[in-house]
Order: sequence, then C-alpha cells, then structure tokens
Amino acid sequence: MTIIQPISKQELIERRKQLRQRQRLKVLQTLWQTVAVGAIAYGGGWLLTQPNWAIREPEQVVITGNELVTTEALREILPIQYPQLVFRLQPDKIAQTLKAKGPVAQARVTRQLFPLRLTIEVSERFPVAIAIESRQSQTVGLIDEQGIWMPMENYTELTSFPLPTLKIIGPLVHYQSYWPQAYTALKESPVQITELNWEDPKNLILTTELGQVHLGVYTPQFSKQLQVLDQMRQLPQQLDPRQMNYIDLRNPDAPSIEMKSSSTPFNPKF
Repeated sequence: MTIIQPISKQELIERRKQLRQRQRLKVLQTLWQTVAVGAIAYGGGWLLTQPNWAIREPEQVVITGNELVTTEALREILPIQYPQLVFRLQPDKIAQTLKAKGPVAQARVTRQLFPLRLTIEVSERFPVAIAIESRQSQTVGLIDEQGIWMPMENYTELTSFPLPTLKIIGPLVHYQSYWPQAYTALKESPVQITELNWEDPKNLILTTELGQVHLGVYTPQFSKQLQVLDQMRQLPQQLDPRQMNYIDLRNPDAPSIEMKSSSTPFNPKF
C-alpha cells in the first residue's frame, strides 16, 4: 500500500510561487517572440520595398533557350513596366504572355536576388507548315510538329527566320489529331510535297513534284501511300506529266492515274 506523505503549508505556498514564476516567464517568452517576429516581418517588408530590389532595365531580364526569336524581341512583349520591384513580378503572368504572343511552347520564370535579376527559360515552337483554313479564307497561321496552331504575326513580327514552304489547306479540326504521325511520314519521304489539301476530309489531296495525288480518307496507310508514290517517281519516263489529271492512291496496292484525254485510268508499271 502506497503511503502518501502530507504536504506542509509552506511547501504548498512555495510550489504555487514557482508555478506563477514559470507562467510569467512563459508569457514573457511568447511576448518577445511575437515582438521579434513582427519586427522581422516589418523590417523585411520595408527592406523589400526599397528601390535596391527593383528590376530597372530590360538587361536585368535574362532569357535562355531561344533560337527563333531574339532576346530583345522577347523582352519587348514582357508585361513589365520598369522599374518594378522583383517581388511584385508575377511569373505565371509573364509565362502566359510569352506563350500567347510569341512562338513559345513553355516558359519557366524565376526571380533571383543575388544578383538581382529575372531569369526566363523558354522552349520554342518551331513552325513546320503554313496553315490556311480554306482557299477563300483570310485566316492564316502556322503549326508545329504537334499540330499546335499559332498566329502568323507571333512569328513574323518577332523573327527573321524564313517561313516554312509546306502548306496545309483546310480546317484544323480535319487533321490536327493526325498531324504528328502525318508529319513524321512526310519528313521521311523523299518525294517533294508542297501542299496538303484537307478541305474535304474524305479526300486528302497532295501537291507533289509528280502532280496532284488523291489519297482519300486519311488512314494509317498514309506512310505506305507515300512509299508507293516514291516508287512512281519514274512516271515521266512512261508518260507525259502534262497529260495527267491526278494520281489515285486511295488504294496503294492498285495505284492508277487519271488522264486528261482519256476516261480509262492509266496503270503505271514500277
């Protein structure tokens, strides 16, 4: 059985005194912590609003990764009014502006204190074709390898690089989902192709060094159709290209040529 020793009145008074002292000490510590944090926050806030933390000139904006567009051209479209405190710059807004107004796929914006500057790392969209909605339309843009469309002015006003020679005619919705695979096949083909007409989704028409080529609906056979077209590059030795209306490759296993002067298709040998 545990025996509880009685506590004297003096011991009880002493314990209460020690408890009050600890409580007062804790209150003082909390107060000092609050004052210290407030002072640091105020001092830090005051410090950060001083002119020394301002981006004063475009040269303090460092841009890397750009090849198509010059650094000066990209600096001109940034939503920055100089001087501007570095902590008030909005990286997300800057990145979105670059993607909206320039041939930029991605932009990573970082604020740096030592030395004071803004660093922007960009990856550009390289246009591979001129995209025209229709022969009657004034809507002209550019697309990259992934089929991402960009306004023509975003490219021509910011870069001196030549425009691509390949043209695509037709609404973007007719071919955008196919374009990455189609462009890969086009790059691998030795046949010179200058235009793809996708106005009629049921009949893709190519303009090539051999003349017009009708492919029908775009299918995974596109690569095979281009291979057959490559095999037909000896056609000028078999007939006069001026008498050809178009090459029919809707069935790449049985290619034929529609002639201008005959209703009977010509079946090439190769």
